[in-house]
Amino acid sequence: MKKSLLLGAGLLLAQSFVWAQDGNWKPAEGKIMTSWAEEVDPANVHQEYPRPQLVREDNWQNLNGLWQYKIQAKGEEAPSSFDGEILVPFAVESALSGVGERVGAEKELWYKTTFDAKKSSRERVLLHFGAVDWEAEVFVNGQSVGIHKGGYAPFSFDITDALEGRKDNELVVRVWDPSNDGPQPRGKQIKNPHGIWYTPVTGIWQTVWTENVPTSYIANTKNTPDVDAGTLTVETEIENAESGQMVQVKAFADGQVVAEEKVEAGQPAVLHIDNPQLWEPGNPFLYDLEVSLVKGNRVVDATESYAAMRKVSMELDENGVQRMLVNDKFIFQYGPLDQGWWPDGLYTAPNEEALLFDIVKTQEMGFNMIRKHVKVEPARWYYHCDRLGMLVWQDMPSGDMGNQWNPRPGIVGVGTERDRTPESEQIFRNEWKEIMDDFHNFPSIIVWVPFNEAWGQFKTEEIVKWTMDYDPSRLVNGASGGNFFPVGQIMDLHNYPEPAMPNPKFFGKDMVITLGEFGGLGLPVEGHTWQEKDNWGYQSFKSVEDLENRYAEMMSSLAKLIPRGLSAAVYTQTTDVEVETNGLMTYDRKVIKLTPEFLKKVHEQLYDAR
Repeated sequence: MKKSLLLGAGLLLAQSFVWAQDGNWKPAEGKIMTSWAEEVDPANVHQEYPRPQLVREDNWQNLNGLWQYKIQAKGEEAPSSFDGEILVPFAVESALSGVGERVGAEKELWYKTTFDAKKSSRERVLLHFGAVDWEAEVFVNGQSVGIHKGGYAPFSFDITDALEGRKDNELVVRVWDPSNDGPQPRGKQIKNPHGIWYTPVTGIWQTVWTENVPTSYIANTKNTPDVDAGTLTVETEIENAESGQMVQVKAFADGQVVAEEKVEAGQPAVLHIDNPQLWEPGNPFLYDLEVSLVKGNRVVDATESYAAMRKVSMELDENGVQRMLVNDKFIFQYGPLDQGWWPDGLYTAPNEEALLFDIVKTQEMGFNMIRKHVKVEPARWYYHCDRLGMLVWQDMPSGDMGNQWNPRPGIVGVGTERDRTPESEQIFRNEWKEIMDDFHNFPSIIVWVPFNEAWGQFKTEEIVKWTMDYDPSRLVNGASGGNFFPVGQIMDLHNYPEPAMPNPKFFGKDMVITLGEFGGLGLPVEGHTWQEKDNWGYQSFKSVEDLENRYAEMMSSLAKLIPRGLSAAVYTQTTDVEVETNGLMTYDRKVIKLTPEFLKKVHEQLYDAR
């Protein structure tokens, strides 16, 4: 794989995109902004190649930029006139969209732009969306090419038959997002933001792009390592496969071929890798992959990817307590609760530098793990975690809430399961499977978390068992701090503000013991808060010195729990988010409250404790 494509600022192609209008775009006013907001240029917004796990260097076109938009009553015909311009890929409620307006369940958001299509008679044209929240119907030249429901996973449509020419093809997108009036996964979004609940995110919030592919092409790959066997299995999905086609897979280490296999299209390729270099924090070694579709001596399609040899498991220690292992070693996992929100872009980072910033700072602070909380990030975020060696616990975004939860610190949380409608259940199942499929290849993800604090939790044993069976290459944290059932591999307590742990005598022989949330120490910083007053934290302080002292005390307490059986902990949280001021950094990322130097030093005791 060409490292320049993925490690640099991204692939900047000559754009044939036709802007809706030239217009004088500027961010909507009213809230604090990050410093990266000043660098946002409608002619050059999020231009990086958006799919690092399946790369075709040529024949793609980024459609981000100024589009037209209209908000109108739900169910009305496609609009003939529009309200103005919106900067894609920023949600309409965000400042960086240039709009800053709410939509709601009674209305729909419409987009319109035009684009050029470069294609030959032997090519198909795919239209890709990184993510659209929540229901999106896509029209090309007036023809509906598909509907997608789900706010967090990428999707695409083959639009070849709807194209009318090489230039000035019309693209219209209809979006409906009921926010918390609907049962769909939505994470922390709510129509009346307050406390731990934040501004709604409606519409396109990740990159939109087209891609030219051959008639027969590689649509997807699934890379699964087996460290014990020394193998990497690469499964490929071939669209429009023809008789006689084969798939060739090569793995490279430092530019040298270390394994290769050639199999019939649709069959898994099992690569045997001698003396594999293992991926883990401190040594994030990635194997480059070339995956080609061939017929005879002719290459039909070729893609680049990468994979890692990495094992996640659990095992009883000398005291009979389950430990979470990476590559058969116990590494105490400690990281922040990371919600991935931005004051100017909401779900969308202003640019690639901003997207990377939180991960880099987290690592500089001495954390080795991030819990991605009830949100899913763009693929490039996970790619950066892969190459930097950052462990990730991935939550399923919550939705359809309302059931009760009664935490009992140190023992267990009990409550009720949500009685969801069949439609609500199916929406959850579809999107959870889609997320697990689309992000399977990122080795940084080592834990799946289907439920958080009983938020919409339903049929727990069934959902958790399905998750474990569907991806046995990772561990499953069935209900983080929630409504606990004897299922899954991780027992996860939430306790504020003090660090605490469940009693291993109840769970130690069957489940890994973790502290899924604690801390929440708040420090509002004047001039860097979402609102001027009434900001909130689990325990608030007035000075950095007091905050440091309290945090250091907590780390001493946390270290004492590790020899007793604690395998991991998650501190709330990476940054302030809206009225929450319990971040290690302010919401605008302009003030780091607890310096990386202080945090890294105070965290050393956690990794030394056994």
